[in-house]
Amino acid sequence: MPEIICKNLSKRYDKDRLALDKINLSLKLNGVFSLIGRNGAGKTTLVRILSTTLLPSAGSAYIDGMNVMSEAGKIRERIAVVPQEARPIGWMTPKEMISSYLMWRGFSYRESIKRSEEALDLLGITKFANRLSQRLSGGTKRKVLVATAIASDADIIFLDEPTTGLDPISRGELWDLLLKLKKTRFIFLTTHYLEEAEILADRIGILENGKLLSVGNLHELRNKMGYPYSIKILGSVKEIKINKGRIVKGRDGHTQIFTTEKEARRLGSILIKRKTRFSINPVSLEDIFYYFTKEEVGEES
Repeated sequence: MPEIICKNLSKRYDKDRLALDKINLSLKLNGVFSLIGRNGAGKTTLVRILSTTLLPSAGSAYIDGMNVMSEAGKIRERIAVVPQEARPIGWMTPKEMISSYLMWRGFSYRESIKRSEEALDLLGITKFANRLSQRLSGGTKRKVLVATAIASDADIIFLDEPTTGLDPISRGELWDLLLKLKKTRFIFLTTHYLEEAEILADRIGILENGKLLSVGNLHELRNKMGYPYSIKILGSVKEIKINKGRIVKGRDGHTQIFTTEKEARRLGSILIKRKTRFSINPVSLEDIFYYFTKEEVGEES
């Protein structure tokens, strides 16, 4: 099966800023891969390199065996991209913009109009088809960009934070659409919304300060943690001894303990006696992200 492969891929913008640090990655071109990370983690940089708009400083990357540097033209025939910073062309309507993009890709005028209308309908923005893009809301502009990518025949779609600016209902509608699309296309998705990655992604990568900390599906990431339960303690907490697990501390002052089910029960009893505010839940993607990226304040026993 075709793959995206990165080998020691690095990008340095200047002497003091290493945006990507020796990324090694292998992805089958099916379903949804979601890259999660904080602002400045390097997500957009990786998308730009893979979509052939930015050269790496070191290492190499391939899409279906094609080198992103030396075979960029061939790759662009296979991909569609919605960049994080992109905006629709203000003096064009959504229908004009999408159909023009499709004709540029080689579709006939008639097919371009048909596909643009279908994509606008899928995103629920047909009523804005003939309105100037500069008069649209920020969320609708994002939908127009996603519709443009969807309307193409690209089997590889890069979406860099596509739901930013969308209201919860519109975001949910886009999720439903991506769940359908991933059956026939590969979607490389970056997002700030961990719930979004948890719902949509078949595989997830965690990026922090340019380093790829871990990759896998939810089950694999949970196994890498080694602890199925999370205890979140609000506010200050007295010293507590854990028999098995790991403690991390959030910048907002709360304490989190990742541990086994048996240990979670024992610690829960202690915290109840202390009248401490806490919650116990199975490990979520938010917990996994927190676990891999936050500063540790405890040692594994």
